[in-house]
Amino acid sequence: MSINLDSFKKSRVLVVGDVMVDEYTWGEVERISPEAPVPVVSVVSETATLGGAGNVAANLAALGARVSVAAVSGTGPAGRVLKRLFSDMGVDTTGVFSDETRPTTRKTRVIAVNQQVVRIDRETRRPITDAQEREIAGFVEGRLKDTDVVLISDYGKGLLTPGLLGRVIGACSKAGKMVIVDPKGRDYERYKGAFAITPNRREAALATGVEISDRASLMVAGANLLSSVGAQWVLVTCGKDGMAAFSNHEPPVFISAEARQVFDVSGAGDTVLAVLGLGLAAGASFSEASRLANTAGGIVVGKVGTATVSVAELATAVKRQ
Repeated sequence: MSINLDSFKKSRVLVVGDVMVDEYTWGEVERISPEAPVPVVSVVSETATLGGAGNVAANLAALGARVSVAAVSGTGPAGRVLKRLFSDMGVDTTGVFSDETRPTTRKTRVIAVNQQVVRIDRETRRPITDAQEREIAGFVEGRLKDTDVVLISDYGKGLLTPGLLGRVIGACSKAGKMVIVDPKGRDYERYKGAFAITPNRREAALATGVEISDRASLMVAGANLLSSVGAQWVLVTCGKDGMAAFSNHEPPVFISAEARQVFDVSGAGDTVLAVLGLGLAAGASFSEASRLANTAGGIVVGKVGTATVSVAELATAVKRQ
């Protein structure tokens, strides 16, 4: 793999998407509750990290890139935690607009003995207003001249309306900027004009109606997605089965997952999106960037909780290959 990881420090990346706070309550289980057949967790510590599109930004920043985010957040305590976490990572939050009527998305996970006991979500999926669409689109349009690649992270929390997607992807196309989308839902036509999309296998099956059970059905789904989105590339992540990259101009690329113990898959797609974007921004081919993203994803699933990968970890893993 010929990608110069040091070049990531020169990359300017704009992340557009649903940001959130991932909260973790770490504890120990010693008994079952007498009130109901559930474990009693004795809390040892509590932590908070960036989640969703925020985790994409955190992965980019951990790899040395210069990162800006376009999003909305609430104005309460969780919103302040979100801004602090971004600030700690050196991420530019000029484009994170506050909305006092909207809660900041929070996902609280209770972890005991490296196992998730329960997850509690606090969120709204209400679409942003027309005025917010204009505000965010205006910010994105103003930033494109200082941006190398745009990553869209859709978690279905209401930011990425068809109107905003159309304006953002259209502006990027006009400015000659590459857009890569981690999609959500069934309607992928709203991502039309993106350079690439990165669904996981379950999402690809949902969007195409194809039951993906083997390589042949995966290729059918890939072809369907290329047609519906009009993208140059579709990268389907398949967990322990690796990845598959499809294009109308090149043969499919199948990438095997690296054998390792899996502790937590949450956030792995965020890492894949971040490293894919950085690889392409560094001038790598799509195949090369996908292989590096596969390696990075394999590193973070070996960690508990939403996690990032460092340049040192990535370099070590690449040398072992």
